[in-house]
Amino acid sequence: MGSLKDTLKRPRPERVQLKNNIRRLRFEHGEMSQDALAKLLNVSRQTVNSIENGKFNPSVKLALKMARVFQCKVEDIFYLEEEQ
Repeated sequence: MGSLKDTLKRPRPERVQLKNNIRRLRFEHGEMSQDALAKLLNVSRQTVNSIENGKFNPSVKLALKMARVFQCKVEDIFYLEEEQ
């Protein structure tokens, strides 16, 4: 891992997009529906759908709750992808 100075020198990507593996994780966990996940997270199905489809970024608290449900790290659910 480089120093902070090296990090600051690197060109920053113009845009990065938050992507996720929620759909895959739902199906790996017994083909869990969006509604079932929403109930476990205490949010609406529409919220789960919006996050899954990249229309809404979850709060840190909600991302951590998802990680608990899927028994994984937040980084296994969400990742950044540079736009071309």
